[in-house]
Amino acid sequence: MLNGLKTLGTGLAMVAMAAIMSAGAAAQAGSGTVLAAAETTKLLPASVWFKGQSATTQLRNSGGVKFPDGMFVLATLVDTSGYSSDVQEKYQAYFITEVPIKIEGHDLAAGVYGVGFIAGDKFDVLDVGAHELFTVSSHKDAELKRPMPLKVVAAEGGYRLYVGRNYVTFSK
Repeated sequence: MLNGLKTLGTGLAMVAMAAIMSAGAAAQAGSGTVLAAAETTKLLPASVWFKGQSATTQLRNSGGVKFPDGMFVLATLVDTSGYSSDVQEKYQAYFITEVPIKIEGHDLAAGVYGVGFIAGDKFDVLDVGAHELFTVSSHKDAELKRPMPLKVVAAEGGYRLYVGRNYVTFSK
């Protein structure tokens, strides 16, 4: 009986340790809540303003993060059919951040932006006038089992914004 209690106590201690480690990993990942399209459709507009035009958003292809302080980072793909080909190459999604963040280590102030994955494994960030603010290297996730048009996932040290298999990391 005493050995059974020791084994139970050891098992409970291991479960508690695993829970503590999981909580620590979640905190390191940014400790925000990842939002799926069903949640972001309630927050994002049906159309957005970019480079002198109103464009329809693809709310079914959206995602984001709600941080513990109630602030959001949101992204949605946009129908860019009315834009010139040079804008379409760089502008694929509308990106809103209510707090300063880092994208691939590059500072981005709170605001509204156009973003896109471009040739050469690059990611462009543009202001709403389509002026390029910065470009960072992007990554391809060959191991991703089910690529989606757009999604956000928690990752070590922050979050990943995916468009298909391409992604960039961001953190608060």
